[in-house]
Amino acid sequence: MPSNEHHKLLKKRDWPSVQGAMLAHDSDDDLISRKYKERDDHGRLPHHWFAEKAQTHTHTLAFVGVQSILFNEDALTTRDNKGDTPLDIARRSGACAEIIGLLSLTREEACSLGGKEMRRLYAPVDYWWIEMVMWIRSRSYADCHTFIDEHDDELVREVLKFMNSELLRCIACNSQVYSDSLVFLALRMIHRHPLALTGTNIKEETPRFLAEHPQFNACKEIRNVLRLTPKYISSIPFPTLLRQHLPKQFVDDHIFGTYNTACTFIKHMKYDKAELVEIEAVLKPARKCGVCYSTPAKPCARCKRTFYCSTECQKLAWKKHKKTCTAPTRPASTETELRTLHKGMALLNMCIQRSGAGDGPTSVVVGFLLPGPAY
Repeated sequence: MPSNEHHKLLKKRDWPSVQGAMLAHDSDDDLISRKYKERDDHGRLPHHWFAEKAQTHTHTLAFVGVQSILFNEDALTTRDNKGDTPLDIARRSGACAEIIGLLSLTREEACSLGGKEMRRLYAPVDYWWIEMVMWIRSRSYADCHTFIDEHDDELVREVLKFMNSELLRCIACNSQVYSDSLVFLALRMIHRHPLALTGTNIKEETPRFLAEHPQFNACKEIRNVLRLTPKYISSIPFPTLLRQHLPKQFVDDHIFGTYNTACTFIKHMKYDKAELVEIEAVLKPARKCGVCYSTPAKPCARCKRTFYCSTECQKLAWKKHKKTCTAPTRPASTETELRTLHKGMALLNMCIQRSGAGDGPTSVVVGFLLPGPAY
């Protein structure tokens, strides 16, 4: 692309086209670097025009800004025919704060940060998108799940939407070998952003088209996931998607550790909900008396569910208590088993109370409590 055409795209704020031009020349860095060192008739570099048109922040704009500096760090202090640097123009034209911060870097700071760190700080969506692409291509799905679990939902959604949902198409092109973790990742992606299923690239290719293309030949499980529609994804709970597309016994403990622990606890509690009291009685014996509410108190020797501080209080309550006092139906658990269950209780409590759980293990556990078929 001639340099004057590149300048026109910058002036039009056509950031996707500028980004496309940058990526199209990624195999010839020298060529595009030369473009970012050529001045126009006003003595301006592409950086000057970029600074003048950067009022509205977008993730593509941030990508273009970082890449333009990587192509020519000297441009940060280069002046046009009027003596203005890109930062001068950005401030005068009311550029967004993110771009002003980026253009405030000195050449030395930009060189010291390097491309990867500069993207992480000033174009985080682009940074994590590149990381996800690399993980998917290398089948490092656990890293993808860790990113989704540990970062803000808004950032995750923006990464999934970046470049018109290119990440889902990346999965479609790199899923010849079946993996539970891969299917789980695809389900999490479309649950967070259902429209990713219909996202197309420059050739109008959807994820489903690529998955079914003989060149990529995705595994049947991924093809089945990519045949779903945004309307369907938006109409059913995420646990239902898991039941439909994952095996009943998910074996990846690294990803589903919390899920498996909590669900084991739930399964156990279905048999004896009174065990809750027994667990607390063993691990947290300091309970209040059911009559005078004093502490410490000991559990009833028969049912283990009600506590009394003395024989006198127990006699006072016996007339009422004997109607519900029944012996536990299960043998007493060992302290180790009780501590495991207590850990499950803590996890379950955290899962239920945590807001915005998204599609991670916590929401799966909450879904497990809702009516519906069990795993």
